[in-house]
Amino acid sequence: MGYVRPIRQIAVVVEDDTIQRDMIALLLEAGHFDVIQCEDAETAALAIKMRHPSLVVTDIKLTGKMDGIELARLALDCDPRVRVMVISGLPLASALPDGVKFFEKPVYPPALLRGLAP
Repeated sequence: MGYVRPIRQIAVVVEDDTIQRDMIALLLEAGHFDVIQCEDAETAALAIKMRHPSLVVTDIKLTGKMDGIELARLALDCDPRVRVMVISGLPLASALPDGVKFFEKPVYPPALLRGLAP
């Protein structure tokens, strides 16, 4: 009988700050996620459509034409079951889609891990 690797969930982390993105990715990888890191929403949109993640963590303010709230809506349109976490150092300027969780920067690992709970 051969070794079967358990299927890991996929997470997409979208953050233009490399240090923040790496920190979140390391935390999620330790939590048994395969992480796809993206610097902008357009790249993340492609990853979401092609890889069907179970989790999307995105900053609100991103480089490119799409912001994190638009990306959250796109992710939920692709799969209504996807968990979406939005992070920002600024107060929310508009309402988040239903079910999307908001975290204020700086995001502390225990708070992010608690946010992963259903």
